Amino acid sequence: MHWYLAVLKKYAVFSGRARRKEYWMFFLFNIIIELVLGGIEALAGGSGVLGGIYGLAVLIPGIAVAARRLHDTDRSGWWLLIGLLPLIGAIVLLVFMVQDSQPGANQYGPNPKTATA
Repeated sequence: MHWYLAVLKKYAVFSGRARRKEYWMFFLFNIIIELVLGGIEALAGGSGVLGGIYGLAVLIPGIAVAARRLHDTDRSGWWLLIGLLPLIGAIVLLVFMVQDSQPGANQYGPNPKTATA
């Protein structure tokens, strides 16, 4: 939960770097929350409004943490736009997101692994 809240505290911070763990824990918590909201709405006979509102609420933090994750691999946040390409873009982004941090500092800042260790 710490990683999820840390991303929300940096709501619209597109500069700096984000570790793999920070990105993937935020991703995991979003999936869990969406499943819980979907289950609640299914039981209540809702139309998915809660999930939609939640999705809009975490859209900007999600883009921001993804851009910081790309910075950690020494890529520009603009690489997120490759995700607009059907299938190939998603595969390329997945490969970028699972790669390890670039060791040492890069143009986007110091390595977060060494900064927190």
